[in-house]
Amino acid sequence: MARPAAARVRAAGRVRAAGRVRAAGRVRAAGTGVQNESMKLSRVAGLAGIAGPVLFTAGWLASSLRQAVPMAEVQLSGLAAEDARDPQLMMAAFIVLGGCSICLGAGLRRVCPRSAGPWLVMLAGGATVAAGVFRRDHLLLTGPGFTGESWHNQVHDVVSGVAYAAMLAAPLLLAWRLRREPGWAGISRAVAGLTVASAVGLAVFASRALGPWNGPVLDSLVQKGTVTLALAAEVVLAAGLLRYRGASAGPLATAHLAANEAKPSTSDSSTNSPRTGTAAPSSSSSGAKWRSTAS
Repeated sequence: MARPAAARVRAAGRVRAAGRVRAAGRVRAAGTGVQNESMKLSRVAGLAGIAGPVLFTAGWLASSLRQAVPMAEVQLSGLAAEDARDPQLMMAAFIVLGGCSICLGAGLRRVCPRSAGPWLVMLAGGATVAAGVFRRDHLLLTGPGFTGESWHNQVHDVVSGVAYAAMLAAPLLLAWRLRREPGWAGISRAVAGLTVASAVGLAVFASRALGPWNGPVLDSLVQKGTVTLALAAEVVLAAGLLRYRGASAGPLATAHLAANEAKPSTSDSSTNSPRTGTAAPSSSSSGAKWRSTAS
């Protein structure tokens, strides 16, 4: 009579153990699926962070060649002005760059979840979209018949200032945040160097320090160089995101992935201990029942 009872206990233990093993397998599969999804999103964000600056640069180069004035005299915002040739080309370039920057910022949030850097990247993207929608009045800054500014020209000036500030602040914060992360030290230094150079160019451009030396031409060249340096910093960040895909960047991201990796082993150990602890009382109870029957 004791043997059938013990066999039933062992069978019940095997059923419970098999259920726990299947549950642990499902947990592992879910964790792997979440990690794979995160890697896919990081890849999309990294590709967007590279495509946006490349398409924007190609857009303003193509648009500059279509204008009736020399390429060196036109600033970027003027290419989308109402009196520019084919302004839709530059408007689309602004909107595409802004949308790609928003996507990159969303991907960087997985790398630095507690940093303001990704949010500033998305803010710069939104301001860039607005700069393409609210256009300047004229191709050139000054000219005959220019009287005042429209409301959308004033909005363009405001959102352009926001975009400039966010484009400079975001890479510096991200470079500082990632400087000690494995594999990101070189990327952080490159991003910081490009951003500082862009900030210097922006300061020269805003101060009009080059005015005495053929101002419009040099101002246009300095502005384009400043924006190009800032976009190069964005491309470097996007390349880093593509390389690591969020798997080994950012203290919180690393801790989160480590916790996910530890969950299956924790569940396995937890399933083993209850199995031992549950079988022992059953065996002892069955043994006690056998002893009472025998007596």
